[in-house]
Amino acid sequence: MQRYSNRSGESGIVAYEIGRDPKEPAIIVEFLGGDRYLYTGHSAGVENIARMQELAHEGQGLSTFTSQHVRERYARKLT
Repeated sequence: MQRYSNRSGESGIVAYEIGRDPKEPAIIVEFLGGDRYLYTGHSAGVENIARMQELAHEGQGLSTFTSQHVRERYARKLT
């Protein structure tokens, strides 16, 4: 997992990991409190995953985008 930059200082996201399989775009997002969720192209849409990956790299806007566009569309909650 890579630490999320959190440029706004107000994000509920602390870390992320971008999937490496080009056939199945994915991102794992870790929230404050330790909950981790896997979002995939299949569960949340390929375009949404691409945008989440961009925002993760930029360090800003990922939490807002996640809550507004993909919210419960995760593939699974990780333990």
